[in-house]
Amino acid sequence: MAALDKVGFIVAGAQKGGTSALDNYLREHTELCLPQEKELHFFDTDRCFAVEPVDYAPYHAYFSPGPAHRLMGEVTPAYLYWPTAVERIARYNPAMRLIVVLRNPVTRAFSHWNMSRRTGREPLPFRQAIEAEEQRLRGFYTRQLNRLWRYFPRQQTIVFKSEELLREHTTVLARVADFLDIAPFPPLAEKRAEVREYETVMSDEERRYLGAVFETEIGELERLLGWDCAAWRV
Repeated sequence: MAALDKVGFIVAGAQKGGTSALDNYLREHTELCLPQEKELHFFDTDRCFAVEPVDYAPYHAYFSPGPAHRLMGEVTPAYLYWPTAVERIARYNPAMRLIVVLRNPVTRAFSHWNMSRRTGREPLPFRQAIEAEEQRLRGFYTRQLNRLWRYFPRQQTIVFKSEELLREHTTVLARVADFLDIAPFPPLAEKRAEVREYETVMSDEERRYLGAVFETEIGELERLLGWDCAAWRV
């Protein structure tokens, strides 16, 4: 390792929430050192923490900081959802800064199901999958954020909507640069992650069902973050 001896920031969530686009933007900043691959999944891999003291050398081996780099960071959105990941991150670096991007939980659930179907991990049709178990519904953000804030002060976290990144990426990147205490991002063209065709479309009935599932959650999130999430409601 160079003078940078620890990872200093993580984009920790949410899955299918626009983190791939943010990863692409972060790689354009000359002061940030990111690993070659997105989603290292170190802190949500139990075998990495089976023996004490934890060996962080395999984690650090992903990073190759150069003289211009001021901060190392990575993007693994599953960390927000994984029950033990945040506590492990806090043990590793209590000063870690965490970035969270949240997407409409209804469309996020459908996107996640499509990804799982494409990779062969989800055998059930969409309606059966979301009815089968709550674990398939990772859009209950308030409990994940409250867990995050049990281990990190809120000033070490920043949360914004995926729609903001899509519509106003320059504004979002300015906030990220200020949050990470780095120079402003250069002017960047809009970046979007690769978009794959869905194998089906969400029906109006499925959308209404999920809207009812997440209605209370969306209201709680509005109160927690001071947001207006009217556009997320069906």
